[in-house]
Amino acid sequence: MSSLFLLQVMQNIQSPSPSLPVGSVEQVAQLSVWELAQKGGWIMVVLGLLSLIAIYLFVVKLLELRSASSEDPSFIDRMKDYVSTERMDAALSLCEKTNTPLSRVLGKLLPRQDRSMQEKMVVVENAGNVEAGKLQKNMPLLATIAAAAPMIGFLGTVTGMVRAFFDMASASQAVDLGVLSSGIYEALVTTVGGLIVGIITLFIYNFLVARINSVLNRVEANALEVAEFLQDRQ
Repeated sequence: MSSLFLLQVMQNIQSPSPSLPVGSVEQVAQLSVWELAQKGGWIMVVLGLLSLIAIYLFVVKLLELRSASSEDPSFIDRMKDYVSTERMDAALSLCEKTNTPLSRVLGKLLPRQDRSMQEKMVVVENAGNVEAGKLQKNMPLLATIAAAAPMIGFLGTVTGMVRAFFDMASASQAVDLGVLSSGIYEALVTTVGGLIVGIITLFIYNFLVARINSVLNRVEANALEVAEFLQDRQ
């Protein structure tokens, strides 16, 4: 709304109206994305850094989740086989070698096989919370970027409008569009950049949250299955 108001004010400014040179039209038509981003000023540098951080966190978290979900299909069966034959040392050794969220939860559960089912469920829940904390590491930072990027873009809009009005007020004669162009670019480009970074990061965040919940649900289901198996053997 504020940007539209600025444009309306500019349209009402009385200034010389020479015909626009053909070269100027061609220059606008050939404006690249990089050149357009440079018009946004230092705010675009901040948004660029935030986008790089978001991409880095996305790649790191995606690889981490892929490793966490790459469970051996025969892992549970082998675990039950070791428990059935009372080879607890082999079961614990398998958990240490596998080194996944599920194996780490079972590594906490197996030494407590003689406890009640309620105590086993508490162990599974506590160990699951620890694994959830590991998988959710840096997720608040992604959420912060998703929320802060549009606000930073709006900050660039405000600073750009202030600059445009300052240039307009400082002009001794009729205001030319060229005097206000840098402020207008900063006002509009930063808004677009902030929204783009915020929207993309929001999609990334929600995608990763869904993947994390899927991994944790599978870990909890498999751990409870082993806990019930241990309970039935008592």
